[in-house]
Amino acid sequence: MLQGRYHVPVLLNETVNALNIFPGGTYVDCTFGGGGHSAAILDKLDSGGRLIAFDQDAAASKNLPKDERIMFVPHNFRHISRFLKFHHHPKVNGILADLGVSSHQIDKAERGFSTRFDAFLDMRMNQSQDLDAAKIVATYTEEKLHKIFEEYGEVTNSKTLAKLIVATRRTQPIKSIAEFKRALYDIVKGNPEKYFAKVFQALRIEVNDELGALKELVTQVPDLLMEGGRAVFITFHSLEDRIVKNFFRYGHFEERQNDNVYGIPAETTLKVISKKTVVPSDEEMKANPRSRSAKLRVAEKVSNSDLK
Repeated sequence: MLQGRYHVPVLLNETVNALNIFPGGTYVDCTFGGGGHSAAILDKLDSGGRLIAFDQDAAASKNLPKDERIMFVPHNFRHISRFLKFHHHPKVNGILADLGVSSHQIDKAERGFSTRFDAFLDMRMNQSQDLDAAKIVATYTEEKLHKIFEEYGEVTNSKTLAKLIVATRRTQPIKSIAEFKRALYDIVKGNPEKYFAKVFQALRIEVNDELGALKELVTQVPDLLMEGGRAVFITFHSLEDRIVKNFFRYGHFEERQNDNVYGIPAETTLKVISKKTVVPSDEEMKANPRSRSAKLRVAEKVSNSDLK
């Protein structure tokens, strides 16, 4: 298996422990990638255990181990219920989602995810889809560009950024990373590396509809888990983390204030297991700097009576 070179699994031991794996159970890895988390799950399963691995990136399938206990589904995890039912696993014991971009995608210049290289502005996790970052830059209205940079990248001068992109593309193409960065150079605020990281994050989220897919995934989790089954999600930025945190706690995506008398009525059959967010150790962050922003959240499927 290629996980060591393809992608270093973040919070590996913490993830496996949080899943509380039953050896004969059925588990889902929603983001197979290099297969690091999947390999650790398989190590905990006996011959009767099963692992269903999802990944929309075709390159991930090359990392599959020769193991009859694993089934690979080459689709976005937003379709999890449909494919689990199709493969006769309507209920599972655990669901793992390691969100964000894999090291493989970042480090392959031609994928267009990284500001470190010059390549076509791509950023598609599923390379069979039509929408890429270059098309967004070339066709989105100023208002729509402003919105995605403000909401998905939290870029401070998102309005100026959107205006400049629209003005620039009238006279010259912006199809490569170098062309894009050159066009924006005069309005970069603060540290250029951090500025472009936010801009690229916004484009990547829009290209892959990451937040929409995540919302679809988490809303399916309660119905897919058996009682006692766990959902373990690793997030890498505040937008993802807020979605997961609120859904695990409240069963929806918005925080609600406690009622002084009645509290918050239960709207979910998920119970938050770890009140304190799990983050990488200093040793892991030193060994794998890309793990620095990772946060792990865990919820367990319980009966309605257990929530009272």
